Amino acid sequence: MKTYREMKVNRKCLPAAAVNHQKLNAYHDQLMAQTVQFAMEKVRGELGDPPAPFAFFLMGSAGRFEQSVWSDQDHGIIFAGDDTCKSYFLRAGTEITDALELVGYERCDGEVMASNPLWCKSVEDWHQQITDWMTEASWQSLRHFSTFFDSRVLIGDAGYLTELKKTAFSILEKQPALYQRLIDNVDFYKKGIGIFGQLLPEQQGEQSGTIHLKQKAFFPYVNALRLLALKNKIFAPSTLSRFRQLPEEYHSLQTYEKDFKALLEFRLKFRREAKTYKEVHLIPIQDLNKQEKQELKSMMRKGYKLFSKTKTKIEEACPK
Repeated sequence: MKTYREMKVNRKCLPAAAVNHQKLNAYHDQLMAQTVQFAMEKVRGELGDPPAPFAFFLMGSAGRFEQSVWSDQDHGIIFAGDDTCKSYFLRAGTEITDALELVGYERCDGEVMASNPLWCKSVEDWHQQITDWMTEASWQSLRHFSTFFDSRVLIGDAGYLTELKKTAFSILEKQPALYQRLIDNVDFYKKGIGIFGQLLPEQQGEQSGTIHLKQKAFFPYVNALRLLALKNKIFAPSTLSRFRQLPEEYHSLQTYEKDFKALLEFRLKFRREAKTYKEVHLIPIQDLNKQEKQELKSMMRKGYKLFSKTKTKIEEACPK
């Protein structure tokens, strides 16, 4: 376990490495890739070489290249073999999950990790899973699908994910009514600004007096660009990449990219010294001066406006 302890020491360097959002996330990628490789070496020592080619992929903020100094785990495995290979890759997924936790990445509360059979499947089973989620089109199944769609391969062949996303695009092309279900699935975010223009902090418990950045600031941008990526067959998982790959007809929405970039840097500026994953998302209002509060409100308002415009554009293109 010496190597994992060494990785944990490297984890402590993250705040110092956080010169900017880009360099911070590159450091996360390097640290997670090293940890996964160490975990796979341990599994090889126990069970031998992998029985089939595979890809380990990231989802959530890691998949979107949008992590702050702390992050939880969201990942999965795609393997090319049949179900006889599954026990090997589930063992690998468990070792990877344990290793990342030892290094300092909290387990996902929703169990979106390669140690969970739902997120560790053969190529064939993954294609069926995507189809099932979109066919069922329930709140939970579309939530799983949206989580999956914000994905990128960290280790292995990126082509596996590309083919899976093509399956999703094909289903949406045949069933455009699904866009409304996808909109409804994310059209419930809590606003952080009141009718008189005041910030609306959390009112209860240990989060009292704080603004939850993830829920009240990031979600509108992330959800809007995911919907636009699905509508325009954009494979890239990051919100910034999705902005840049939008067709010319969405130029008015591309102007919000600068606001999202400002939000990423705002979080890094004020949460660089956060001690836990939970703290990363919480900004005490008392820590902000008048100008900083105005900056935060402006970025939040832009996010709400972006989501509203996105919703209108997609509903006009894909009526119920």
